[in-house]
Amino acid sequence: METDAGAAQAQAPTRGAEAKRWGGRRRPLVVVLAGAAVLVAGVAGVLTFTAGGGDEGPPPAPGPVGRAMAAAGAVGAGVPASAGDLTALIGDREKWLRRNPGDDNSWAVLGSAYLERGRSRSDSADYPRAERALRRSLAARPAASGNLDALVGLAALAQARGDYRGAKKWGETVRAKSPRRWTAYPVLIDAYGRLGDRKAANAAVEKLRELRSGARVQQLAAQVYRDRGWREDAAATLSDSTARAGAPAERAAGLHRLGELAWERGEPEVALRYYESALHTDRAHAGARAGQARALAALGRTGDAEREYRAVLAAAPGADYALEYGEFLESLGRVAEAREQYVLVRAHVALEQRRGVGPDELLLGLLDADHGDPGAAVRRLSAEWKRHPGAEVADALGWALHRDGDGRAALKWARRATDQGVRSALFLYHLGAIERGLGEYGAARRHLEEAVRVNPEFSPLQAARAREALNALGEPPSGGPRDVYGDRETAARPVPGAKPGAGVAKPGRGR
Repeated sequence: METDAGAAQAQAPTRGAEAKRWGGRRRPLVVVLAGAAVLVAGVAGVLTFTAGGGDEGPPPAPGPVGRAMAAAGAVGAGVPASAGDLTALIGDREKWLRRNPGDDNSWAVLGSAYLERGRSRSDSADYPRAERALRRSLAARPAASGNLDALVGLAALAQARGDYRGAKKWGETVRAKSPRRWTAYPVLIDAYGRLGDRKAANAAVEKLRELRSGARVQQLAAQVYRDRGWREDAAATLSDSTARAGAPAERAAGLHRLGELAWERGEPEVALRYYESALHTDRAHAGARAGQARALAALGRTGDAEREYRAVLAAAPGADYALEYGEFLESLGRVAEAREQYVLVRAHVALEQRRGVGPDELLLGLLDADHGDPGAAVRRLSAEWKRHPGAEVADALGWALHRDGDGRAALKWARRATDQGVRSALFLYHLGAIERGLGEYGAARRHLEEAVRVNPEFSPLQAARAREALNALGEPPSGGPRDVYGDRETAARPVPGAKPGAGVAKPGRGR
């Protein structure tokens, strides 16, 4: 077992929690280990464990281990421990388990620590270790005997691996056995969102709010607000939760997410300040460093942006960062270097698969659509929609169909994506480009204008293409609505003397 650790979380005491064992010694402490990267790559898993009984076995060691176990005492769920403290905690549990291999709680804690280290470092090498530890926990004490913490850990592991149906299955199993076990809900919220079930995600957030309070719960609520297109509500909720953050890693997570919201609003200067503040708080925050690179590129500081992209890829070589960096290089005309990054994207995904992580079909679909084989992208994303029918997959499938020459089918999927509430400049660009290809110039102009208004620099490569498409369309023609928008838009206007409802356009037009 390895002892170096990434960012993870130690949680607060929970009232009325069922007493469990910690190393065979009765103690009155309940600790929750939770994910530190919940708002960049998705909602992280959580694990509750309690000090155990009897007189044998050592109490948790003082110093860094104790701090990591009790860091969230003042705030509640989801306060991260520092990387150094978590390193000490992992080493402590590994040492304990060598002498006490039947301790189910320690195996569950160790499994979640491995998971969060891998998540924070974008390194899936820890995921098989996490699964082995969680399975050892269940072997020592099955779920039927009350070991639901290990099931929550498996739910979080499935979520980290991109298996959102699996995460939903494990999370709902825990909820069915213990409806008030709050630790199941963060994973369920993310799984429902990824599966396009906004109603279930909203209900899970409300249930979590009944069970818990604090900054961590506010962060989850803010993500749901953002996904529904309520950016102002999301920003206000995140600002409040970040101000209440009781640990540096939690504060960094909130600052990073505020930066993401500012970026999506087309405010790169504001986003850059948030990213810099997050990195000042936690230098190891890969998402904040990638966001910083993105904002610097949007502000025309290409040399600084390239330096940051290289730094984040050296520390956390994720496929998504490689794709983003490749498109940045391509926007500078460095096509050969960009292609090297696209090759690295596929190599990284293949490595992840060998480690038990499902392939990132959404990422690969976008890569194929824009830089490879659009037909392969259609096949890949059609299968992905059956597994994870969310807005991002609908948008990517529509774009792949457009790139493959099937504009009419593409339009249906692009409208489905924009109708789900997320106000994404990329979604709007895709929709506008598809409409332009079909000769629906009025709608195309409207959506392309909205894309560059929402975020003028939403992509170093695609934003420039959106502006080119707008310039090619030119100014709208003079005359009435028929001349500007075409027959379908005119049909949406009331006709004098017509019956109520006559001539109303069908829904699903996009925005």
